[in-house]
Amino acid sequence: MPYETYQPFKAITLKLCSVVVFTSMAAMIKATADVVPTGEAVFFRSAFAMPVLFGWLWMRGALRTGIKVQSPIGHVLRGLIGASAMGMNFLALGLLPLPEVTAIGFAAPLLTVVFAALLLKERVGPFRWSMVLLGLVGVMIVLWPRLTVDSVADGAALGAMLVLGSACARALAQVQIRRLVEIDNTSAIVFWFTVTTTVLSLMTAPFGWTMPDAFSLVLLIGAGLFGGLGQILMTSAYRFAGASLIAPFDYSAMIMALGMGYFLFAEIPTGQMLMGALVVIAAGVMIIWREHRLGLRRGKARSGMTPQG
Repeated sequence: MPYETYQPFKAITLKLCSVVVFTSMAAMIKATADVVPTGEAVFFRSAFAMPVLFGWLWMRGALRTGIKVQSPIGHVLRGLIGASAMGMNFLALGLLPLPEVTAIGFAAPLLTVVFAALLLKERVGPFRWSMVLLGLVGVMIVLWPRLTVDSVADGAALGAMLVLGSACARALAQVQIRRLVEIDNTSAIVFWFTVTTTVLSLMTAPFGWTMPDAFSLVLLIGAGLFGGLGQILMTSAYRFAGASLIAPFDYSAMIMALGMGYFLFAEIPTGQMLMGALVVIAAGVMIIWREHRLGLRRGKARSGMTPQG
C-alpha cells in the first residue's frame, strides 16, 4: 500500500488546501512582477520555503535522515530543470492573466507522459497517446489568440511561450523525480530542490536586483512561506490515498485562478481560453482514470482474479 492509512477525505482536503496555497503563491508573485526581477522572485520563493520545510522535517523526526541523498548530481539536475521552470512561469505571470497561465500549465502532466515514454521507456498505449494529443489540442486552443502580431508587440506571445516552456521543464523535472524516488525519499527531493533553486537564483543578483517596497516584500516572503507549505500539504496528501483519487483535484486550480484573477487583477477570461482549458482538463482526467483502471486490473491479476470488462 503506497499510503500509511487510507483516509480519502483527509487526502482530498490536504490536496485542495495545497491547490489554494499554490494558486495564492502565484497571485503573490504576479502582484510583484512589475516590482522585482524574476530571479529575485525565485530567490524569495525558495529561500523562505526552507524554514517551513526544516520545521516539517523536525516535527516528523526526519531532519537528519530526510536530507541524505544517494545521487547529489541527480538532485542538482532536478534543481536546474525546476529552477528554469519556476523562472519561466514567474516571468509569464507578469505578461499573462493568471487563469491563462494556469490553463497552459496543465500541459505539464500530458508532456510528462511523452517524456516518460521517450526517456524512461515507459509503455504508453494508444488511449494515452490519443488523450495526450487531445490535451495538446486544448493547449493550442488557449495559445492561438496569443500567436498574433498584436500579442507579440505587448509581450503576451512571449508569455505564452514561457508558460509552455515551463510546462516542458516541469514535465522533465517529473521524469527526473521518478528516477530519484527509486533511491531517495521524498523529503530529500523537496529539500534539495529548494536549496538548489535558492543558490541558482542568487546568481542572478548581479543582473539588477532591487529593494522592494514594504508591501511587495511581505508578498514575496509570503510566496516563499506558501510555497513551502503547499509542498508539505501536497506531499502529505499522498500519504493517505493513492494518486488516482487525488490527482484530478489538481484541476481545481482553474477555479481558484479564475476567482483570484477576477477579484484581484480584474482579469476576465475569454470563451476560447475556457474551452481550451476544459479540453486539457478532460484529457488529463481521462489519463488518470485510465491509469486507475489499469492499476485495478494489475492488482486483480496479481491476486489471481480475472478482470471483468
